[in-house]
Amino acid sequence: MIYYIDRKTGAKKEEIVAGGRYLRWMHETKIGSSMLEILIKKKFLSVIYGKIQDLPISRRKIPSFIKELDIDMREAENEDPSSYKNFNEFFIRRLKKEVRPICMDEKVFASPVDGRVMAYENIHAKNVLQIKGQEYCLEELLGNKGLAEEYQDGACITVRLSPADYHRFHFPDEGVPEPSTKIAGGYYSVNPIALRKITSLYCQNKREFTVFDSYNFGKVLMVEVGATFVGSIIQTFHPNQAVKKGDEKGYFKFGGSTVILFLQPNRIKIDRDLIENTQQGIETKVYVGEKIGIKR
Repeated sequence: MIYYIDRKTGAKKEEIVAGGRYLRWMHETKIGSSMLEILIKKKFLSVIYGKIQDLPISRRKIPSFIKELDIDMREAENEDPSSYKNFNEFFIRRLKKEVRPICMDEKVFASPVDGRVMAYENIHAKNVLQIKGQEYCLEELLGNKGLAEEYQDGACITVRLSPADYHRFHFPDEGVPEPSTKIAGGYYSVNPIALRKITSLYCQNKREFTVFDSYNFGKVLMVEVGATFVGSIIQTFHPNQAVKKGDEKGYFKFGGSTVILFLQPNRIKIDRDLIENTQQGIETKVYVGEKIGIKR
């Protein structure tokens, strides 16, 4: 079972895991692990699956998906499930602005995405925590030693999205984003079941990163990591053009995914509840626009 802290109530909740039995088979049995390496993690399977979600027939599964994962369609700009042309159009649905208010205080670092947070301060760039018991190297994640070294002793905020979450991601501050860098890789699940089993998973998956020259928090590194059946990572921003806090950066097509944020030393003080929950090995649910740290 996977638990997280509901930040609004402070309650510990069990996550509804889509395909949980399948994930455990894939990572905890010999046959499943073999299938994962031979077939499931491969690009072509996720690409094919993603294309199927673009077909009109895929819309048939929208009602059951909403029911199984308890999705509140009152938050969506388009509340009517039957009006979506296909599953991917539903999956990347936009939300009403009022349900994700952006904290505009310039001292506040806002969450760029809905998801479950693990947060770390004073990180070692060669040993960044993926999850308790697993680490990865920032240079390997980026393929850029010089850039990785800029975040030594800085902060790392990892936000994991489940399939039930809103799958568009946004800018946490105003500033100017540089062009994205794409890095090819596999398509492992980013669920904690997989994170505990696969060493340096984030460094093995398809990913994209953007250096965001934030006006209030310095050079923020934003990394989007693909996952099993994530057909695409779509960037919708315009490089080298100023953005406002909360502006859309892009979105993930079908699947659970992850956004990782790196900040340089002495730029941010992450909210204590996020740090304390992380130290206890439990994620905290946050939403787009919500305060997750403050300017040092």
